[in-house]
Amino acid sequence: MLAGTSDRYDAVVVVAAQQFKVVEALGLGHPGARATFVVVADVATLRADLVASRKRLGFVLADDVDPSLKVLGFDGTFLFGVDRVATSDDWPLHATFTFEPGQPQAVPAPRYDPATAWTLVAGGDILLDRGVSLAIRGSARGVDFPWDGGTVKITSRCKDCSVFGWDLPRTERTGGEGAMRALLTGADIAIANFENPAPKAFRFHDHGTVFSANPAYIEGLVNAGLDYVSLGNNHIRDAGARGILETIEALDGFGIAHSGAGANLAAARTPALLEAGGATVAVLGYDTIAGGSFAGAERAGSAPLTVENVRVDVAAARAAGADLVIVFPHWGAEYDPTPFAGQRKLAQAAIDAGADMVIGNHAHWAAGIEVYKGKPIWYALGNFVFDQTWSEPTMEGITLELTFSGAELVQVRMRPHLILDRAQPNFMDPAGSGAVVMGQVWAASKNTLDW
Repeated sequence: MLAGTSDRYDAVVVVAAQQFKVVEALGLGHPGARATFVVVADVATLRADLVASRKRLGFVLADDVDPSLKVLGFDGTFLFGVDRVATSDDWPLHATFTFEPGQPQAVPAPRYDPATAWTLVAGGDILLDRGVSLAIRGSARGVDFPWDGGTVKITSRCKDCSVFGWDLPRTERTGGEGAMRALLTGADIAIANFENPAPKAFRFHDHGTVFSANPAYIEGLVNAGLDYVSLGNNHIRDAGARGILETIEALDGFGIAHSGAGANLAAARTPALLEAGGATVAVLGYDTIAGGSFAGAERAGSAPLTVENVRVDVAAARAAGADLVIVFPHWGAEYDPTPFAGQRKLAQAAIDAGADMVIGNHAHWAAGIEVYKGKPIWYALGNFVFDQTWSEPTMEGITLELTFSGAELVQVRMRPHLILDRAQPNFMDPAGSGAVVMGQVWAASKNTLDW
């Protein structure tokens, strides 16, 4: 791009007050002499320019980065995310500003410090029964197999090849074995939805939609770096009340935090509290799908998501010391990426109640997103570890990689993946094979995003 040979970007955008220091840091000449430079008045204008053009590359100070900007790596290094540099000194682009002619002045240390930042990775639905169980039993890697995915590309599509008449992708693994595991283990907090009970007297299901998982398979989640799972979903009572209690016992034994279901309603609505980067993070799990599985005053079950429940529960999480509150609901329509009015009402109620973000699941497709009052809402991330390999949309999903400074979200990366061998998510290039699922997300967001 800077050499004028890129077809991905057609110009570099810089803020007027920073332009000379930016080109100095890049080792370039005077910006006015280069047609590829666009100089704007301020960071707000730069953000708007990037959104409008889609083919421009902006340079801003680290403190001016927020989730509206997608930050790229430079010379193989990253400032945000799991693979970020250890300290600011390791970042290759530095600038020293002069505020008065000939009088260099000390510049305060940047507010954003990669050394103190922390990351959260979120995945969608996890199933350990049915085809995933067969994949685990059929692999020499056992419980670790689903989490060893690398990278993949779609080479072509087979028309009507699915037993249900869907087109199926033809794929080629492109290396990077263990990339998913590295992302999860590298994150300070990794979370997902646990779409089955794991009772002691589990029963394998080779078909159907009643699930129970071998609790020994939870070891794979531990080895992969999962810290938390939501039990607030429509399958958690598939093995009855005892199944819920024994699932909780198994998760506790493996040291994985959980919320969203419990021995009674109060327990089901109690948040999980996790620590990262000096911040206390609360995760509240809920279900809206299986009313017959909701917990009662003396009945084991899931936490129902209502406007009143989320209002009370977010306040309770804050009172318990939470700096950051994540609402993690199970909701929406299966195989439909577009959020409907009821979902949006509940999502916005969660934000109005004081939640910092909403990360949903259940659709088995990656769904639309929304930004409400400056807070992000992901309506569904799609399948994460699941055996629905009968259509491309059910094979694809989104893994979130979120970077925080304290309790402030400073960067979002949505990483598309494709499930291979009935169980294993593998990353796709969002500008390549992953463009299909990313396009699905954006198309489903046309009524919920203003850009």
